[in-house]
Amino acid sequence: MSYSPVRKLLRPIRNALFLTGLLGLMACATPEGAQLSDGVWDPDEAANRRVHAFNKSLDKAILAPAGKGYVSIVPAPVVYGVSNFSDNLSLPGTVVNNLLQLDLGGALKNTARFAFNTVVGVGGIFDPAGLIGLHEKDTDFGQTLAVWGLPEGSYLELPVLGPSTQRAAAGKAVDLVTNPLSYVLPDPEKYYGTGASVLSRLGDRGHYGDALDDLYNNSADSYAAARSIYMQNRRFNVGEEEGAYADPYADPYGTAE
Repeated sequence: MSYSPVRKLLRPIRNALFLTGLLGLMACATPEGAQLSDGVWDPDEAANRRVHAFNKSLDKAILAPAGKGYVSIVPAPVVYGVSNFSDNLSLPGTVVNNLLQLDLGGALKNTARFAFNTVVGVGGIFDPAGLIGLHEKDTDFGQTLAVWGLPEGSYLELPVLGPSTQRAAAGKAVDLVTNPLSYVLPDPEKYYGTGASVLSRLGDRGHYGDALDDLYNNSADSYAAARSIYMQNRRFNVGEEEGAYADPYADPYGTAE
């Protein structure tokens, strides 16, 4: 059975709505009287600390050297071009979240940015849209869930991905299946974005890893510091808290609510 292009483009929204229904059944607010650490519900702190220790070891042994080697060996225009290409391919998924949040202005802006950079920017390798002030209205499904009123749940530290919450982790899983390009691009083109995303993260780790290095090496308790910084930054992004610190995980690992 073949699918029309319109049905393929609508499939991510259908999947997101279905998965959100399941998430709604599983979602739970912070229990009454729960013990909070710095305003964060962290009932699995012992397990999270073990994952944090693993992430530190992985970063020291592989991610930091790989990121720094990547930006040292590969010419800067190529590094930034790959990052631009990755960001451009992610925009249709961002548009889906704009629509699910009823943010029509953001959806139109991101659609225009995607179209302009795809055509004029040679598939998104260059960013002419940014030069004319057409910047991305960034969001993700974790923020969509927040807009719909689902609670953030408990704090989690995910292997490799770093700090998150129950709501955020669920949102990241949904984001994997809501980019329309994954349904309309043939093999192997649909996997180019995955490769570009990995290289983009390495580039971010090489260029912007000083904050993460400082957190890992100079904090009395790097786990508590990372948790505090991440939660304040993320709550600010979803409109739940005023003021934010820069998230040291944002550049190396991407945004993970």
